[in-house]
Amino acid sequence: MTTSDRAQLAALIDHTLLKPEATRNDVTALLREAEDLGTYSVCISPSMLPVRTTVKVATVCGFPSGQHAAAIKAAEAADSVAKGADEVDMVLNVGLARAAAYADVEDEIRAVREAAPAPAVLKVIIESAALTDEEIVAVCEVAERAGADFVKTSTGFHPAGGATEHAVQLMRRTVGDRLGVKASGGIRTREAAEAMVAAGASRLGLSSSRAILEGGTGSGY
Repeated sequence: MTTSDRAQLAALIDHTLLKPEATRNDVTALLREAEDLGTYSVCISPSMLPVRTTVKVATVCGFPSGQHAAAIKAAEAADSVAKGADEVDMVLNVGLARAAAYADVEDEIRAVREAAPAPAVLKVIIESAALTDEEIVAVCEVAERAGADFVKTSTGFHPAGGATEHAVQLMRRTVGDRLGVKASGGIRTREAAEAMVAAGASRLGLSSSRAILEGGTGSGY
């Protein structure tokens, strides 16, 4: 990988630390590493906000289960934006999606969108590994209607698994070039990261960004 190629890949990465045992010192180290690597952003837990960094700051809401009341997700998103988050990755209620309660899914995404309006970027984590292809298409369509900016494959914490090329391709076909697609969960090599980009991902959620950019094998999220 050339320096230019590495920089282009780094610029797609949300350098992520969402482990529940993470400390503020761990987050500080993440920030410095993200700045050194030239990643697009960091993605950290909302309790770690605010932070000072030269890269964008993303956080999560309704994480990791998505089984929070819509009003709680909206309040969490609003608080995070008030504390300096540029982007919010919300976990949709996967149970509602599996029950085909798409009006309810749309309502909760819209509630978070209204609580964290533009220019905040809203990504909707759909847990693609836990959904059928038909459900993936449906929730992507709902996310677009509700005003999301991105659809995202996975939290990285669901036992069903993380990102797959198939899911990314399906999500990209569904949203076209109107929304971003973020691949996250289980991406541990440069080859896997590049495959997700080739499948249609415009952002990558990685915790082992340095190892991946250097051609090694990462671990974790």
